Amino acid sequence: MQEIFINTPVINLDQLLKWAGIVDTGGQVKLLIAENLIRVNGIIISERRKKIRPGDIIEIQDIGIWKAVHQVEE
Repeated sequence: MQEIFINTPVINLDQLLKWAGIVDTGGQVKLLIAENLIRVNGIIISERRKKIRPGDIIEIQDIGIWKAVHQVEE
């Protein structure tokens, strides 16, 4: 499991996946969701703008698993 560091208390799923370089466009996220390939904390997601918080586990079938982690600013 890889970590994705975020410096906000919440981020939309599509923004997170684009920011982390997992997908290139929001359209790709939409297709993955339509095919029921994305889970957050074990639950299949049906919305691109699902709110992701530190500690959430994002899994994309056959692609990978990531954990959102709060990045402490120094």
